[in-house]
Amino acid sequence: MDVKAALKSQYLAGLAMLRQAIERCPDDLWLSGEHPRNYWRIAYHTIFYTDLYLRTGEEAFVPWTKHREDVPCLWENPPVEEPYTKEETIQYLNEVVANLDDFLAALDLSAKETGFHWYPIPKLDHQMMNLRHIQGHVGQLSELLMARGIDIDWKGAVL
Repeated sequence: MDVKAALKSQYLAGLAMLRQAIERCPDDLWLSGEHPRNYWRIAYHTIFYTDLYLRTGEEAFVPWTKHREDVPCLWENPPVEEPYTKEETIQYLNEVVANLDDFLAALDLSAKETGFHWYPIPKLDHQMMNLRHIQGHVGQLSELLMARGIDIDWKGAVL
């Protein structure tokens, strides 16, 4: 198996788990959480940064058509925004998954730089970090669901 095929499998597995965390989330939990770490915002943040970091660099990024500038921010004190619905969030997730093959094909995994000035690491390391970022937030959302007796299924790989 080549590295890009392994990355694709792991992206699909992580994003499938994120999809479950969104779809199985009760409506009241979707809107809950202390600003800016509301459940819905964590889900959007995860998709946004997955999308961003799957690109060859900053200049290659084209935001989602419904993107609002401060929504991905989970730190400091961004403005309170109207929540995205679960359906809108799934729509964005679907777009990222639909473009995954093209995104991965464009990446030079041997590049010494990420294409993002704030991450001075090699491109392959950056992709591994992107996968860890997805899984970290999936774990965070999963814990909130488990506190309500709702589980998501583990996906080891999607081949």
